[in-house]
Amino acid sequence: MKQLHIVLIPSMAQGHMIPMLDMAKLFTSRGLIATIIATPSFSAPITKSQLSGFDIGLSVTPFPPQGSSLPPNIVSFGQITDPDLNSKFLRAMELLQEPVEAILQQIRPDCIISDMFLPWTADSAAKFGIPRLAFYGTSFFAQCLLEKFGIHKPLDNVTMTSDPEVILVPGLPHELKFEISQLCPFFLEETANDFTRVFEKMNEAWKKTYGEVVNSFNELESAYANHYTNVIGRKAWGIGPLLLCSDKNLQRGKESTIDEHECLAWLDSKRPNSVVYVCFGSLATFSRAQLAETAAGLEASGQDFIWVVRKNEEGDEEEDWVPLGFEERVRNKGLIIRGWAPQVMILGVCAGMPMVTWPLFGDQFFNEKLVTEVLGIGVSVGNKRWMMRDSEGVEREAVARAVEEVMVGGGAAEMRRRAENYKEMAKKTIEEGGSSYNNLNTLIEELSNYVAPTKQDTN
Repeated sequence: MKQLHIVLIPSMAQGHMIPMLDMAKLFTSRGLIATIIATPSFSAPITKSQLSGFDIGLSVTPFPPQGSSLPPNIVSFGQITDPDLNSKFLRAMELLQEPVEAILQQIRPDCIISDMFLPWTADSAAKFGIPRLAFYGTSFFAQCLLEKFGIHKPLDNVTMTSDPEVILVPGLPHELKFEISQLCPFFLEETANDFTRVFEKMNEAWKKTYGEVVNSFNELESAYANHYTNVIGRKAWGIGPLLLCSDKNLQRGKESTIDEHECLAWLDSKRPNSVVYVCFGSLATFSRAQLAETAAGLEASGQDFIWVVRKNEEGDEEEDWVPLGFEERVRNKGLIIRGWAPQVMILGVCAGMPMVTWPLFGDQFFNEKLVTEVLGIGVSVGNKRWMMRDSEGVEREAVARAVEEVMVGGGAAEMRRRAENYKEMAKKTIEEGGSSYNNLNTLIEELSNYVAPTKQDTN
């Protein structure tokens, strides 16, 4: 049987590209050929992996592509600060279809695994007579909720409560309530918009898609993995956590803005389980007022912390949000990293820890429910409003309360015990006999059987 060749196509955001790179490593470890089609600004981590000995192919295509009205300096979704650029960015991603298909014509893979936000790849796969798998970097839990809510009039599928601002989502393994303000506002609009159109295309693409690959594992959320595949009827394989496929010493994203040895030395100077890691990812932005409230809350909590503060894309170094004397007062308790942090290394030190949840947008309010109510390993900071940009509204008292509760509160020990159990489950699931290990075997076997004998003979 020929060696299967998988092409992976991530979208242009760090949080979407990095798991794809981890997945490529996973496939090559099982003897498959893996090639990533990436844009120039996202090719560096792949090149680093190649230089570190990972046999991963790389094909680069320009972005923005020819014919795009997107400004040439906008190469990542994380750079967008003007909402008017959203539609141009989404259109630019669609214009990648032609150059990507030119690459596919050249390398002739056996399967495409593409980001969920690239639905046109289903048509590309059909043109070449190969299966397309959609990659979902979120949880089965969140996918179940997305199916429930749908788009346009999602409140038709839920149950209103005595509080007009609170809804109950029926038909799931747990009773779940949400405030309407926590739902994506784009889905509440009666008319189509840029984002609902993308989701409509995703739903259409699903009809032509062979299945879904999910960055989760059955042992973590078995009820929702079963619900998604057996009740909703989606063909999906949980093969995560993909993070564990990465070498913690290998830089996966952008270059760290702090010396990793300095960071590790600082952590080593602290007691075990005593440091809070504060990070909001590569897309979240906060108002200056919210940054100041967060700083005050961390200080008031009295806990040691590492806080990763995202630099804005314009390179503005202005930091008038920093409370007067803050850095001097927390010098021995807090480490502030401005820019990109060595997150894999940091989490390698403290994996298995409970969380303070601070959802902002996307599926984050769904994931908060999973962490706090289903798994019981976290405390909500109390944010109630879905907001993509310049998030604000969480006061310092709420920050301090949540941090104290998860670190030294009455339920902290039990949350830590549960989190440690999930950590061990995560390790075992990717080992022989674990669900993710077995799911990957099943997926590879199905893809091998899908390849027509005539194609095997001609390759």
